[in-house]
Amino acid sequence: MEGAVTRYRILALVVGTLLVLLAVGMILKYGPTDMPALAGVVAPVHGFLYMVYLVAAFDLWRRTGWPLSRMAVIVLGGIVPLMTFFVERRVVRDARALRPAKAEANA
Repeated sequence: MEGAVTRYRILALVVGTLLVLLAVGMILKYGPTDMPALAGVVAPVHGFLYMVYLVAAFDLWRRTGWPLSRMAVIVLGGIVPLMTFFVERRVVRDARALRPAKAEANA
């Protein structure tokens, strides 16, 4: 399960960073500066990596056995700017806490 946590964590941080850049790009594009270049570059990259993020999040969700509501929060984490970083912190902490509990149950 540690591999799934690591994959999710890396993708969450990359997608979150791209989402912040995309928000800045949208402000530059539709704000008084009228500079669409940043949003035009970051948007497709974020879109592609968000799909990869969803696969990694699903894999982690499936392995942990969390409820569907938890998966919905993880999915929203890649859409709402800055939410990704808070969700990632909590998900990684909770997933790593499950590991010793499962080890004790198997012993």
